Amino acid sequence: QFAGLEELYQTYRAQGLTVLGFPCNQFGNQDPGSDDEIGAFCQKNYGVTFPMFSKVDVNGDDAHPLFTWLKSEQGGLLGSKIKWNFTKFLVGRDGAVIERYAPTTEPSSIAADIEKALAR
Repeated sequence: QFAGLEELYQTYRAQGLTVLGFPCNQFGNQDPGSDDEIGAFCQKNYGVTFPMFSKVDVNGDDAHPLFTWLKSEQGGLLGSKIKWNFTKFLVGRDGAVIERYAPTTEPSSIAADIEKALAR
């Protein structure tokens, strides 16, 4: 997923796309490291150059307000709760949430949606 997201970022950033990475350790303890360790790992292993933020909770009482808002704007297939890492949200230039994508959605498969959003 990281490599695919980086490819989208490199392809569309000149047109205004920004990919934002938010590590989360709520799913299978997949991100136990520090923010610096996670960022270095993503850069070294996947060439990530898009912004990586501090680790956040995306569900529960301590969910970051951004994710509380994103989930309220685009609920998931089985409710609004985020089910796993790499749930993706496409937000338009106007700040409106356009679409929510499952963790298993390959980044390359959302390129057409990104192109439509950038053309608006």
